[in-house]
Amino acid sequence: MWKTKALFMLALVVCFSLAAAANEQEEEWGEGGGGSGGEEGGSGRREGEDLFVLQESKHVVKTDAGFMKVVKGFGGKLIKSPMHIGFITMEPRSLFIPQYMDSSLILFVRRGEAKIGTIYKDELVERSLKMGDIYRISAGSAFYLVNTGEGQRLHVVCSIDTSDSLGWHTFQSFYVAGGTYPRSVLSGFDPLTLSTAFNVSEGELSELLTGQNKGPIVYLSEPHSKPGMWSKFLDMEQDQKLAHMKRIVRVRGGDFDQEEEVKPTWSFRKLLISLFGNAGKRGDKRGRVGKGPDSYNIYDRKPDYKNDYGWSIALDEHDYSPLKHDDFGVYLVNLTAGSMMAPHVNPRATEYGIVLSGVGTIQIVYPNGSLAMNAKVKEGDVFWIPRYFPFCQIASRAGSFEFFGFTTSARDNRPQFLAGANSLLNTMRGPEFAAAFGLTGDRLAEILDSQRESVILPSAAVSPPGESPSEQAPKFMAEVFDSYGNDMVMGF
Repeated sequence: MWKTKALFMLALVVCFSLAAAANEQEEEWGEGGGGSGGEEGGSGRREGEDLFVLQESKHVVKTDAGFMKVVKGFGGKLIKSPMHIGFITMEPRSLFIPQYMDSSLILFVRRGEAKIGTIYKDELVERSLKMGDIYRISAGSAFYLVNTGEGQRLHVVCSIDTSDSLGWHTFQSFYVAGGTYPRSVLSGFDPLTLSTAFNVSEGELSELLTGQNKGPIVYLSEPHSKPGMWSKFLDMEQDQKLAHMKRIVRVRGGDFDQEEEVKPTWSFRKLLISLFGNAGKRGDKRGRVGKGPDSYNIYDRKPDYKNDYGWSIALDEHDYSPLKHDDFGVYLVNLTAGSMMAPHVNPRATEYGIVLSGVGTIQIVYPNGSLAMNAKVKEGDVFWIPRYFPFCQIASRAGSFEFFGFTTSARDNRPQFLAGANSLLNTMRGPEFAAAFGLTGDRLAEILDSQRESVILPSAAVSPPGESPSEQAPKFMAEVFDSYGNDMVMGF
């Protein structure tokens, strides 16, 4: 009896924790625009039924040249999300100015072309990025991002690791460059101290630290105007940049550990001279400057699994070694119209997904065997799947359904499929398994052999275009208490 009471109390703690976290998420992220909830979603959901669709987003940067918004991962005071999802949009010939963050980023170029400059082992590393490229930026590593596409907006999706976050916000940016907006971290020092460090007058120091007021994302040159400061810098030859920066840069910094494995000596002087002194190098045939990690293009990789109904790709630390630093994986799935990713379980990782194109349905099941969510999602929506929870994705009959995402493990996740020719039911079939279902071995084999396809399956039961998903599950709190009344098989 005492065991039953203990389990009941545990269930109460878990469900109230999740509910509190969900409420806190709504309070902290009141600005909408990141998901498919409310009237804009148009899917006929009732409040509280789409716990696993992250609906709220917040603009953390917004200027004439671009913006960055963040969809906060599920969490709160009692539960910390392992990651948030960021969306960066930049106009042609624009720059995300040099900064470093308290969180590492894994960038995925959704559309456009870019140049990324980062500090790695105390040297500038530049890489040209194109659609499908993945690139990691370490927490604390200074970087800048340039939209190099001619007349094309740059769209980037990124994971934001929360493990090193200071906890003030979803993440904290420290702008190395800046002026009145954004303020450079240099501005916080006493003027006399800083002018002494730079060996310039306070007037010259003011000129350096007050000239920029366009925000964190700026045009390299304003339309129909002369080239701006950043454009001039990036277009200079290497010797010109060095000469210019040596006139104003005299400050030396302390030691800074960029990575546990690297431990370089780092200073503002080396950063600035690297950014503006080495950026003029043409690099190799692929436009690479400096020795450091390359990007990885997920579209250049052959699918790990492919059949007539779609394909899937999963990257782990063995495919792209920088993933091991955050212990995050990356995946990409494309389902043809009307097909489904077979019901499965992630035994090693929580999964975050971003819909890249199309419309589909996400179904998630509670550990007690009841439906947790049956939600319609569209392009731009972000969803998450807790570790161990069974789920599946179903494409609408209107067209293909493509989604990209991150997992909280850089190791091979090895999803366990619950249906299909390769399901664990087929692997475990035998008299014991048949008895567990209350069937004869022959009858169980007959049922399991009915599906010849694996992993990605044809689906006759998918909703027609424009039709809302089937009746939703009861509200979350009622569902949890229901589970106590049923079997108390919580499994949280």
